[in-house]
Amino acid sequence: MQVWDAIQNKRAIREFSDEPLQPAHIERILNAGRRAQSSKNSQPWHFIAVQDKGRLAQLAGLGAGMGHVAGAALCIVIVVPTENERTLWHFFDSGQSAAYMQLAATELGIGSCLGTIYQPDGARDLLGIPDDHQTRLVISFGYPADARQTSEPLRAGGRRVYDDVAHWETW
Repeated sequence: MQVWDAIQNKRAIREFSDEPLQPAHIERILNAGRRAQSSKNSQPWHFIAVQDKGRLAQLAGLGAGMGHVAGAALCIVIVVPTENERTLWHFFDSGQSAAYMQLAATELGIGSCLGTIYQPDGARDLLGIPDDHQTRLVISFGYPADARQTSEPLRAGGRRVYDDVAHWETW
């Protein structure tokens, strides 16, 4: 699959099959995140790969609309240093690593969906995150429960048209 194809075909998948992910696929996804660009090559991220169903269910309860995490084969929790003068860049860089992981997963036929941690202290306790680090971002992964999730056309109103978002030289 070409990168453009992965970009065009990427959907937020929230319902997964019960099939576990292959270890080589998990490693590829994690490596894609590790290889992402970052400000000043700081690579501020750590990734916690969660597969235990009980822990996934607990993690799903730490943010609104995160039911997809409980049904995932894998959830990757992105952890960065606690707040400091580089916090905005750390979160931006985390988004880069998340995008790389999701595109790598798309190439492998694995669906994914982003989630937001609203209770970071709960995540810290659940996952043993050190006091000098924090998390707000998770990504659930798994094979789509229904192939139509990835093959049906985008619903009406899915993406804004090019001319609405692209401006040349000035607004």
